[in-house]
Amino acid sequence: MEKPEFLFLINTANHSLGCKHFSCMVKFFLSLSKTIIIMTRKQKILPTLKDVLITGVGAEGKAIARDGEMVIFVSFGAPGDVADIKLLKKKSNYAEGKIVAVNTPSPVRETPFCNHFSICGGCRWQHLRYDEQLKSKASQVEDSLRRIGKVEIGEIRPIIASSLTQRYRNKLEYTFTSSRWLTEDELADVEIADRNGLGFHIPGRFDKVLDIHNCYLQDDISNRIRIAIKNYCLSHDGYDFFDLRSQQGFMRNLIIRNSATTGELMIILVFAADDRVKRDALLDFISGKFEEITSIFFVINTKCNDNIADLEAHLFKGNEYITERMDNLFFRICPKSFYQTNSLQAYQLYKVVRDFASLEGHETIYDLYTGAGTIACFLADKASRVIGIEYVEQAVEDARANAALNNIGNATFFSGDMKDILTEGFIAEQGYPDVIVTDPPRAGMHTDVIKAILFSAPARIVYVSCNPATQARDLALLAVDYEVCKIQPVDMFPHTHHVENVALLIRRTFNEA
Repeated sequence: MEKPEFLFLINTANHSLGCKHFSCMVKFFLSLSKTIIIMTRKQKILPTLKDVLITGVGAEGKAIARDGEMVIFVSFGAPGDVADIKLLKKKSNYAEGKIVAVNTPSPVRETPFCNHFSICGGCRWQHLRYDEQLKSKASQVEDSLRRIGKVEIGEIRPIIASSLTQRYRNKLEYTFTSSRWLTEDELADVEIADRNGLGFHIPGRFDKVLDIHNCYLQDDISNRIRIAIKNYCLSHDGYDFFDLRSQQGFMRNLIIRNSATTGELMIILVFAADDRVKRDALLDFISGKFEEITSIFFVINTKCNDNIADLEAHLFKGNEYITERMDNLFFRICPKSFYQTNSLQAYQLYKVVRDFASLEGHETIYDLYTGAGTIACFLADKASRVIGIEYVEQAVEDARANAALNNIGNATFFSGDMKDILTEGFIAEQGYPDVIVTDPPRAGMHTDVIKAILFSAPARIVYVSCNPATQARDLALLAVDYEVCKIQPVDMFPHTHHVENVALLIRRTFNEA
């Protein structure tokens, strides 16, 4: 039977199907028609702008430049740079671009200290002097609250700098890969013999991992352990690195945790299969080579994702936890426990919270999103009672253990969804709070939680946030009854655009100022 005369025009520039599905679609059309024309739309070639002045740093850490009225967002620019910028994307009122040449370097520009800079997803502000980083973070907080959130602020305190700008993290997670990310220099080679790697995910690419040679985020023992494990696996049969697409391989993840205050060190190796002989051989090797390690755990993960929160961590050797000290308090950190990743700066953050709470000893405190109860325990000896609420049950178990470890008898912890627990009935049963401390995730607080806070009417609210934009939104909703008397930015993550901010809200009927 003769095929009918249909004409199909397929615009390949706009189809969002995968190659396989697109091919099937074409074959289907061909089965119906004699004629098929595939049209391709040429991508518009965008210009390179010469001698553009970088004027500042904006949201998400990108530098800002202008071409007339058009705003251009550029990665790895420094305020004061004069650079040639290749436009990558252009909309009606903004564009995105990359620097192809820095013609006049800014006085605040520095030489990055890490060889992985600009490829690895971390430490993307290494090219900025630290004082300039602090200035940009403080501006980001004020801009989010005042300009975007329309929040009136009584006092803005100077940002608290981190005492360490390198080696400040107490936890890093590395991923094994059998198909590591290739740099531009490597792509120029005809053959790449070794594609195995152990490192960090490329931003936005779940299946691409950059092999890390030297990382400055954690103490150097972390580098030595990672390299030793990698070399052992490469030199012994059967330790295949994981393929994130095919979900094949034996070696999956490596997590290293250390204590900044006690010097204890924990490693967690995640295997994709349960092979005791190979597993124990590798763990014995690590134990014998690094006497600094105080805890060795392993996890068997056969899932299609790297999350181990629902998996058992098996103790292979050493202690069941490492310990951090803060003031006269001790916190036990298990393999899956949450703890602020900058231990020394967490102490500065919590001191701000304690200062803003202005406790006299008779208060009832609600600690919302309490995590492992660190803030709750830190405030407990200054209050009559502390009530902590947290979604993750494992974190609540850690909070109870931390309270018991420190002989804290006036802290009670509840687990469950915040909006479901913090209700008018719960508040009536547990007692109305004098002070609420809230430290929500980046998404901020649910509107039902804000309504419950307004209903409970505490004299003070201390709002800790890692996202000034969502904090501004929530503060605007709380403004019906509260005013923001002061804010305190705190730098927890040097060389990144991330910043913590603590806001003190006082109920207007209680504010005598």
